[in-house]
Amino acid sequence: MVLHPLTIFVAALFTHNIVLTYLLGMCPFLAMSRQLGTAVGMGIAVTFVLVITGVINWLLLHLVLIPTGSEIMAYLVFIIIIASVVQLLEMIIEKFFPRLQSSFGIFLPLITVNCTVLAVSLFVALREYNFWQTLFFALGSGIGWTVAISIVAAIREKVALISDVPSGLRGAGITMVIVGILALAFMGFSGMGNVQ
Repeated sequence: MVLHPLTIFVAALFTHNIVLTYLLGMCPFLAMSRQLGTAVGMGIAVTFVLVITGVINWLLLHLVLIPTGSEIMAYLVFIIIIASVVQLLEMIIEKFFPRLQSSFGIFLPLITVNCTVLAVSLFVALREYNFWQTLFFALGSGIGWTVAISIVAAIREKVALISDVPSGLRGAGITMVIVGILALAFMGFSGMGNVQ
């Protein structure tokens, strides 16, 4: 059964959210979810990288690697494309958004090793998506990552104002509790198709 690209998009956004379902990309997710503005900026950057690398990697896989029998090189090619796109993004942000670039710190170049980006390209290859499915999956995964980090950042800003959070839960502990509750909330979307 061939899935419609919009179905894949909605699933990537909600029921199969890359960070809340598969727990991928947690390192930058936890580090950059302290302030809403920074979280949204990082989400947009990750979405940009996911869409560009997903499409380029799909094209290279189907137009170069598979026809030449070089699928074994896919991981290496995917990583090289991801590193190149992140470097391009870093140069663009440094040129046009220097304040945003300084707030990202080391985490912008670390998008290169963000497992979310590589996972999208690998999921596309393993699930044998066509071009449009790939585009919508990458876009949905990026927007889903952005939505999740933005919600967590907004909640963390509010929690920072509360002084009675137990000391053992402050920082990463309370963030993981927030992410767990958010993941449960997003799992609720998976039953929407069963409503009669």
